[in-house]
Amino acid sequence: MFSSPRFNPLIERISPPPVPSVQAWARAYDGVRGPLIDLSQAVPGYPAHPAMLEILGKAASSKAYTGYGPIEGERVLRETYAAHVSEIYGAALVAENIHVTSGCNQAFICAAMAVAGAGDAVLMTEPYYFNHETTLAMLGIRTRFVECAAENGFLPTVEAIAEALQPDVKALALVSPNNPTGAVYPPDLLAAIADLCRAKGIWLILDETYSDFLPSAGSSPHDLFRLDGWENFVVSLYSFSKSFCIPGHRLGAITAGPAFITQVAKIMDNLQICAPRSAQAAVAEALPLLSDWREENRQEILRRADALKRVMAALPDWQLAAVGAYFAFVRHPFAGTASATVAEALARRVGVSCIPGGYFGARQEGYLRFAFANADVAGIDRLAERLDGFSL
Repeated sequence: MFSSPRFNPLIERISPPPVPSVQAWARAYDGVRGPLIDLSQAVPGYPAHPAMLEILGKAASSKAYTGYGPIEGERVLRETYAAHVSEIYGAALVAENIHVTSGCNQAFICAAMAVAGAGDAVLMTEPYYFNHETTLAMLGIRTRFVECAAENGFLPTVEAIAEALQPDVKALALVSPNNPTGAVYPPDLLAAIADLCRAKGIWLILDETYSDFLPSAGSSPHDLFRLDGWENFVVSLYSFSKSFCIPGHRLGAITAGPAFITQVAKIMDNLQICAPRSAQAAVAEALPLLSDWREENRQEILRRADALKRVMAALPDWQLAAVGAYFAFVRHPFAGTASATVAEALARRVGVSCIPGGYFGARQEGYLRFAFANADVAGIDRLAERLDGFSL
């Protein structure tokens, strides 16, 4: 008689990745209403710049990047990105404030592990980004939530955060611009939240993956890097995937104090040793070179957002509850129906692929997430005929 080996219960309890199931619904669409309108995954719906591809090709074929690199990242990218962040935020940052990671999801894993362990808790907002929640779950870190109400623009209040900060909470994790709602945290709200975190002795982990697509250019999204002692309680996360259209190359970054970077290096050495080296070299070269192109992409995303606002305004049964950066959070008209049921029917029957709101929290079943950055204006315009009169 043999007993079967067991899986790690922390992993076994996690649901399978949600995006593949949504993609399977889309593959079942027969094309009867025209081309699929893919509003599911948060990827840029336009290709990388030819110069970016050329630089990547040269770096990938270079012997210089075939061996292991520095754990914290290539010095040239750390220096270039530190200068870039310094210019945007009006702060004095250096390479020692930067750790390069393999995508922003890995940046979050490293940041979470650096500040919390099994049995500790991290406070998140709801709606939440599902990969953040599952990351903490598989590490044995408890999640606590502060609700972000639609009537408050899906932003939390400082009072609600303070009330949710129980003694076991080691960090507050925020996403701005937000995934899934698109809500953008105003600088004064972030400043007040940062003051609270400093007073309570917890870390503020701010995921700024979509910061390149804010509605206004040239203004600092926040002043956190100019606060005295910010290195002791603020951590910023970033992704190069969106603005450079290279999500497959998996490149992100952490901006924090040198002491925090030291802790992350311990984690990174065991996770991956170093982020992809040729991509780092390519992005370091492309960051100043493609600034105009990246600005045009920001403008294009704003045009897509405007197109979605136009379409939704003409559909009284569907409510555009929030919109910003890559995302819109849309209230569907089928009260009491699971959001997955609605999303599956939309994909299979009329070729509109989106993410169920319930994947972002149990209280979000009345919503769907539209990742409109993945569709051009013409595709977004076709939404009107697909959604108008749709019934289950």
